[in-house]
Amino acid sequence: MELKKGINFFGVFSIASGAMISSGIFILPGLAFSKAGPAMSISYLMAGLLGLMGILGVIELSTAMPKAGGDYYYINKSLGPLFGTISGIFGWFALTLKSSFAIFGIAEIVFIYIGISPLISGIVITLLFIVLNIVGVKEAAIFQTLMLVGLLAILIGFIVAGVPVIDVSNFEPFFTKEVNDIIITSGFIFISFGGLLKVVNISEEVKNPKKNIPLGIISSIVVVSLLYTFITIVITGTLQPDALSQSLTPVADSAKKIMGPAGYFIIIIASFLAFFTTANAGIMSASRYPMALSRDNLIPGVFARINKKYNTPVISILLTGLVIYLSLLLPLEILVKTASTVILTSYVLTNLSVIIFRESGIINYKPSFKSPFYPWTQIISIILFSFFIIDLGMQAIEISLSFLFISFCIYMFYGHKKKDKEFVLLNLLKKIVDKNLIANSIEDELRDIIIDRDNIEQDNFDQLIKNAKFFDLEYPMDFETMLKHVVKDIAGEIDMEEQEVMKRFIKRQEESNTALSDFLAIPHIIIDGSEKMFMTIVRCNDGIRFTEEEDKIKAVFLLGGTPEKRLLHLKCLASIATLIGEKDFKKKWKNAASPVELKNLMALSSRKRFI
Repeated sequence: MELKKGINFFGVFSIASGAMISSGIFILPGLAFSKAGPAMSISYLMAGLLGLMGILGVIELSTAMPKAGGDYYYINKSLGPLFGTISGIFGWFALTLKSSFAIFGIAEIVFIYIGISPLISGIVITLLFIVLNIVGVKEAAIFQTLMLVGLLAILIGFIVAGVPVIDVSNFEPFFTKEVNDIIITSGFIFISFGGLLKVVNISEEVKNPKKNIPLGIISSIVVVSLLYTFITIVITGTLQPDALSQSLTPVADSAKKIMGPAGYFIIIIASFLAFFTTANAGIMSASRYPMALSRDNLIPGVFARINKKYNTPVISILLTGLVIYLSLLLPLEILVKTASTVILTSYVLTNLSVIIFRESGIINYKPSFKSPFYPWTQIISIILFSFFIIDLGMQAIEISLSFLFISFCIYMFYGHKKKDKEFVLLNLLKKIVDKNLIANSIEDELRDIIIDRDNIEQDNFDQLIKNAKFFDLEYPMDFETMLKHVVKDIAGEIDMEEQEVMKRFIKRQEESNTALSDFLAIPHIIIDGSEKMFMTIVRCNDGIRFTEEEDKIKAVFLLGGTPEKRLLHLKCLASIATLIGEKDFKKKWKNAASPVELKNLMALSSRKRFI
């Protein structure tokens, strides 16, 4: 069962922004100030720029392959199932940890003001989001948008009220720490921008992903980066350094000083909204990792099941909710460092995937958005993200290595049994050895993604094209010689003797010429059995001789079907006629570089479909 496309531009913007605006600004500025001093606003801006640089490649991949699982799917297809499994487990844990971080913030506020234990309130809050996401992604996205509108209004109001009362002396001296500390701090708070990965995980459920994914993500990171920078400036300018460095509620403390108790209360409401948007987006997107892994047979198939009533992956959502709740048991700083390490690792692998896809020569890799300044953007991103991973410290790296070990064990126990292990890196190696080698299964899969992404209507003829054998013959020949090239494959497909297939095609041609023009011929026969239909396609730019007059046929569609397939047979003839009649088809047919391009020419055409 397919996932429902229910997310528009505002949904993409809201999910990305809501996933970023949370504990990263409501809790972390105190810790960031203790590490970078008044220059922490630069650290936040740098983290935003770093996030933008890293996400450009992710956007490119997501517009080429808008599939559930996002970065996992891209890495699995580029580096293979082992790295795909590792990436999927890493990404899943990263987003569950970030969601736990948000629920931790909600639970702490509940504990401070109501006195309920964080572990008790945490499980209630987690269950709330589980139910909301099971009901449907569209409903969850609407909930996300409404909460984000309220959140942005409050935060913009906070900035407007705070700028006039900033104490400039709080910024003197501005650089109280080393430049390296400021850079390292931007890596520490990078978790604030980890929400960017959440949107690509649900890209399969986005309407018009070619447009809405790049616009929604880029606009969200620009807005949130500017918001973070101005908020940290206001916080620094309104709180004393000692108080700020010790505060776990810096925005609320600053609002209290600016607007009194009312301001404090308003920011507490804003933090609630922020934590809710992050937790909601986290469960929504993180739950697509187990589903995507399961679709690819890397973990048991139960996690790919879609609920018939709600069109949502219920089992994956329930498992994600359980892991989010258990993650609340981790200490805060370890939670932050581990999540940042895992998110940074995902960015390294996705940027590497962009390079592999670009250099592989895969024809059906057709992103609607291409990362600028390729490959330097990717190379610089990989180097910077790797540097930040190292600087986060051994404890976080050790936890990440434990995730790596778990992922490896899962792959060895289950995923390595997967039969189809073709991936783009393998194709790149083939290309280096022999440029004629083609990863057909990957090309076919990416073509299906393009059809779904671009809403190209499909009919029975398209299914025949998908299953058709293509032959690209390089020298002139007659009709019977051409048949000798293709008859073995046809006979094997329809379970008939080769000689019988040859005999029927030759007889059909003798009874009535099947060459319809000096370009096209459609030999067709009735075959034995029931409910069978086949199509084999031949291109010969040097020409195939059918008759004395039609001696340079360039395109041959060999059709065959059982008697009850007569109506489909007629629809195929009509489909071929409309296809050939498209503008520049003959030129494109002649110039297509490979059978993959020939299949694309037909499968992705705008011809009339006969449903």
